[in-house]
Amino acid sequence: MSKITVFGANGTIGSRIVREALNRGHQVTAVVRDPAKITETHPSLTVTQGDVLDPASVSAVAAGQDVLVSAVGGGDGPGHLATIEPSAKSLVAGLRALGDGAPRLIAVGGAGSLRTPDGKQVWDKEGLPEFLLQIMHAHGDALDFYRTVSDVTWTSFSPAGTIEPGERTGAYRTGLEDLLIGADGTSRISTEDYALALVDEIEQPAHLGERFTVGY
Repeated sequence: MSKITVFGANGTIGSRIVREALNRGHQVTAVVRDPAKITETHPSLTVTQGDVLDPASVSAVAAGQDVLVSAVGGGDGPGHLATIEPSAKSLVAGLRALGDGAPRLIAVGGAGSLRTPDGKQVWDKEGLPEFLLQIMHAHGDALDFYRTVSDVTWTSFSPAGTIEPGERTGAYRTGLEDLLIGADGTSRISTEDYALALVDEIEQPAHLGERFTVGY
């Protein structure tokens, strides 16, 4: 059993991570700006208020934990630009303040920087709307920052090209820098199977200090 703190616990991805971790016997602390928005109750769930952009708040909720998960988003494109990389820097600063006792960090990333079969990156595809490019590059900037960090144990976890609520199948594939494309020619994962793969990574660490991705 691990002690897991989740920022962005009331979001589409974060809520699935919380549920998956609870169902597998872990103790979870859900960190949100408004605790009243968390309606789920569980004997192993604690809900607390926190600010992912405040390193002191990060330190406060991360102390004594085994893993800190960041599933924060930003809504639209400008919101992501204002949230994703700044939160990465705040998370690392907050964990650094805890020294050797700091928990491991797993950050929900994006698919935009993954390589496509033509050797380019997902965000190089022509015709992508500006708001989507902003979201992709916000995650790319955060990943670039994480790759400069050597004194905090981090993992960035990119979803497939499409991630949306669906079925928990229990089946998935993982990779590193390449977009995973299924037999049907699409790159996709359900939020439920993404959460499954993330908690698997918590229980059996395999991607310390690197980015990995998941897909069918």
